[in-house]
Amino acid sequence: MEETTTLDDAALHALAEQVGAALQARHLMLATAESCTGGWIAKMVTDIPGCSAWFDCGMAAYSYEAKQALLGVRPETLTEHGAVSRETVMEMVSGALVTSGASIAVAVTGIAGPTGATPGKPVGTVWIGWKRRGGYPKAELFHFDGDRDAVRRQTVAASLRGLLALAG
Repeated sequence: MEETTTLDDAALHALAEQVGAALQARHLMLATAESCTGGWIAKMVTDIPGCSAWFDCGMAAYSYEAKQALLGVRPETLTEHGAVSRETVMEMVSGALVTSGASIAVAVTGIAGPTGATPGKPVGTVWIGWKRRGGYPKAELFHFDGDRDAVRRQTVAASLRGLLALAG
């Protein structure tokens, strides 16, 4: 799935409200594990009054060390596959559920730019993972266009859309 539109703050807020309503209706608590978005998903959901009924915690884990300490990402995974990889985001989303009281989680890792690109991983490369407690993690690769802000906004939107689908 490729996301091509960049949502403004109002549209992101509306999407986060939909996620909140779906999670609350199903008595699910959310945890976020964010790298390239730096806590933006958590910010969007905590902008909603009453989110304490469905939001448990958010972890912004940017460095390798933080990914290991906060989310249990294995050093070998980071060494062999890099921070921006399917393997890493799968461990991040699983780790978010292990270290929290949440029942559903989303994790993101990517290259928002303008620097950080590597061969095979251009700016806009983002992995998003979702998981419900007791289930299997799902990860999806995205290639977003635009500047740093646009890549991050599209990542937040895609993360929220995936949560909405998983909560359904």
